[in-house]
Formats: sequence, structure tokens, C-alpha cells
Amino acid sequence: MRFLLAVSLATLPFASFAAGTEDATPPTPTETTTECAKGEVWDEKTKACIKAEDSSLNDDQRYGAVRELAYAGRYDEALSILDTMVEGDTSRVMTYRGFALRKSGQIEQGIAAYEAAIALDPANILARSYYGQLLVEMNELEAANLQLASIRANDGAGTWAERSLASAIETGVTYTY
Repeated sequence: MRFLLAVSLATLPFASFAAGTEDATPPTPTETTTECAKGEVWDEKTKACIKAEDSSLNDDQRYGAVRELAYAGRYDEALSILDTMVEGDTSRVMTYRGFALRKSGQIEQGIAAYEAAIALDPANILARSYYGQLLVEMNELEAANLQLASIRANDGAGTWAERSLASAIETGVTYTY
């Protein structure tokens, strides 16, 4: 059933916009991963670690922390910070929720999160790339190629999302960021 949804979404033409499309380089470690306790994010303004739910943080700061924690392999912490984001279950939140769930071994929940991100924004090429990489890991190359085709159909040619998924399909090696 989930692959039927992925196939139908991948083959439809959609508007050319996407949330969070260029994760071309790994995040630079900050105090969030080097000094802060679990559930805290480094705040540049106060030069201190503060609780992720603190109202002085905005969702872009939280999202940066999520990406950094996920790259560091601290997926449970990334998920807990995603839960504090005020914007709710937007396409970008669901994209990284899918990534953190997938990398923490919660494959079915990761698939559901990727599909939710794509349902919210069918042109989210980052969600499609990460989902496609999961499909590569599951040896579902036909479905991964459909995600790649959808990335290209949504003006994603030449982006990190396209390059990383195309490489994963070719080599079987997926990305950790």
C-alpha cells in the first residue's frame, strides 16, 4: 500500500518548490552537540545551552539543532527537539522525523513520516531523496528510481537531493545527513 502511494505521488507533475532542499554539506558541530545536555540547544544570543522548548528559540534554530544531532547519530535527541517545534508537523519537520526514525531503526515509522512530508508538499525533494535512500536500503530500486524521477520533475536536477539519491541507487551507499 505505501509503495502504491509513493508510485502515484512520484509520477504526478507538481509545482516546482520544496522545503529544505539543499543539505549538501554536513552540519558544523556547535555547542549543541559538544556541550549541551540532552534536550538543550545552544543559543547564540545568550551564549548558553537552553531547553529546546524555550520560547526564545525559533523553529529555524531548533531545526538546525535537529540536523546537527541527527548527523551526530543522536536520533532520539533529534526527535525530542522536533517535538518542541512550534510549527507542528510541517513537511520539513516530517522529513527530518522520517530521517531520524529511519536511522534509529524505526523503519515503518520513518516511511510514514516521509509519506506525510510528501503528502504535505509533493515537491519536497529532500523528503523524496531521503525516502528514496531508504528504498535503496530496502532493495526497492524501482521505487527509489520513481522518487529520483519525481525529484527531477520538480526542478531538482543538479541538487544535493538528486545527486545523493542517484549515487545511492548506483552504489548502494546512503547518506547520514
